[in-house]
Order: sequence, then C-alpha cells, then structure tokens
Amino acid sequence: MEENVRAGRCVVAVDGPSGSGKSTVSRRLAVSLGARYLDTGAMYRAITWAVLRSGVDLTDAESVGKVAAEVDLRIGTDPQGYAVTADGVTVDAEIRGPEVTGAVSAVAAVPSVRALLVARQRELIAKAGWIVVEGRDIGSVVAPDADLKVYLTASEAARAQRRSAEDATDVAATAADLARRDRLDSTRKADPLQQAADAVVLDTTELGIDQVVDRLRALLTERGVA
Repeated sequence: MEENVRAGRCVVAVDGPSGSGKSTVSRRLAVSLGARYLDTGAMYRAITWAVLRSGVDLTDAESVGKVAAEVDLRIGTDPQGYAVTADGVTVDAEIRGPEVTGAVSAVAAVPSVRALLVARQRELIAKAGWIVVEGRDIGSVVAPDADLKVYLTASEAARAQRRSAEDATDVAATAADLARRDRLDSTRKADPLQQAADAVVLDTTELGIDQVVDRLRALLTERGVA
C-alpha cells in the first residue's frame, strides 16, 4: 500500500477492552476504506518487550520510562502487512507472548511511557490522511477530534472465548487474565481505558467481523465521510 492511497483526511478511533474485536475489525475496516491502520497496543507491547529485555524492575517507573525513551521503536501502518521493530529487531511474534501480555498493563500505566507514545501516535496519525486507529484511549486522549469514535465491547464470556481461541489457552484462565487487565487498564491514573463521551458503543457479542465493519462503514456514510 502506498502512503495516503485515499485523498483527504479521516480518522476513525476504535477503542475497547481485549477480546472485543478491535484489531480484526480495525484492520479489515482500514483495508475496505483504502486507509492506513495503527495498532497502538502493539507500540506499548514493543516497549514492554524492551523493558523486559533490559531487566529493569517493572515497578520502577523512572527506569521503565528511561528504557522507553531510548528504544528505537518503529511500526508500519499498512493494514495488509505491517511490522513492529524495537532496536532493529522484528518483534511481531514476541510481543504477543504471555510474558509481554502479563506485563504490558504495568508498563502502559507509567505516565512518561504514555506521554511518549501518545506523541508518537499523533505524529503517525497526522501523516496518514485516512487512518483507522485502535487502542484504549484513542477517542478520549490520542485523537479526540476523530471523525468517528467507536467503543467496541462484548460479553466477558465472548471475549474470553475469542482470546482463548487465538492463544490456544484455557478459557477460564483467559477470562481471569482479561479481568485483571481490565481492572488495571481502567483504574490507572494516566489515560485509563474509557469510552469517549461522544463515542458510538457497539456490542460485538453476537456480531461477525463483517457485520461490525459494515456498521462502521454505514456510520461513516451517515456522517458524509465515506
């Protein structure tokens, strides 16, 4: 995909907890729109990978922030084939492993890490033209002026089932881990997981991916954007 395939500018902010369908929906929507795609969660995961590799204490916010500031983090925005690198190492697989998953909420809660990555995310959005951005604070913090803000949700059971199928893990254990991450992400002081006041809430429990994408495209059409 070439940069700015589609003329003009449009930002779609997709927020929601793990297992709500954010990643699959956002990538597929971006492809259908001819837009760029930004997975902000992957950025936090890449920083977490670097922090774990450095061996610093996860509870030492100053040290964690220092590692984050020194990492050469790069992320693609092509929805059909993007890569994430940290200090020249491709970490697409590593950042989805259990070690990073278990630590990412702690790293993402560090204010200096969030400030650093929010600034980077805004830079990427500004250069993109049409872009679909997914995360936990996109509509509320990163892109409060987005053309469309969506908050995806689903029942706890559905979310656990989906994530368990992706990771080949026990459903009960996955449900417990999702509950842990929800609690940490929604109660952190810096940019917590939250629904933007003007976001459209969409429950994906009983919806397929194509149905969700169709609804988001319809919302864009209603707003005269797509």
